[in-house]
Amino acid sequence: MTARDELAHWVRSLQVTTTPLVRTDGWQFATLDPAKSRRAAVLILFGARNDVPPASPPRPAPDDVDLLFVMRASSLAHHPGQVAFPGGTIDPEDQDEGAAALREAREETGVDSGGIEILGMLPEVGLPVSNFMVTPVLAWWTEQSPVHAVDTAESELVFRCAVGTLLDPSRRRTAVVRRNGFVSRTPAFLTPDAVIWGFTAMLLDAIFDGLGWTRPWDRSLEIPAPL
Repeated sequence: MTARDELAHWVRSLQVTTTPLVRTDGWQFATLDPAKSRRAAVLILFGARNDVPPASPPRPAPDDVDLLFVMRASSLAHHPGQVAFPGGTIDPEDQDEGAAALREAREETGVDSGGIEILGMLPEVGLPVSNFMVTPVLAWWTEQSPVHAVDTAESELVFRCAVGTLLDPSRRRTAVVRRNGFVSRTPAFLTPDAVIWGFTAMLLDAIFDGLGWTRPWDRSLEIPAPL
């Protein structure tokens, strides 16, 4: 089964479950107010790595697959300098969550959304610190296009990271935040471009677990969250 097929099969299987994608208890510093929360969508864009020659037949997932990320500008009020999936607020003009995620990805990275296949929507995840209910949109990059940081006031860097790198147990850590007597912990991924932690890392961790791709790693290895 190819990576694309495995992703599509998994997202379809989630349509018949009510189990939350991510459990956020134990790491948030704020409480989500559903009555006042805003809706957002992020694009989780998988694609074939372009830095290795294609294999025939295709290698099984997750070999030769990568993901698209943005690093938020350090001047932003919320999550400054953190790595995220492309995405943002769902506007009234957006047809649905998928359309919002594609629009935001195009505005942030310059990606050609015509070359992206939406495989499905993952269950909503609350992000209390900014009071968002976020829909992760799982997608496959059918026809790849150049990407870059379109607006450096919003995103300092756009980069792709091999899934094999993210799954490498030697690159996995637990990020710790201590604030006002409260301690929170999230997964963390040490990539060549940045440390991925917090909300994005929790999504990655849940997705890899759901797909059965996670390789055993030592959760006792802790690092301070790069705030």
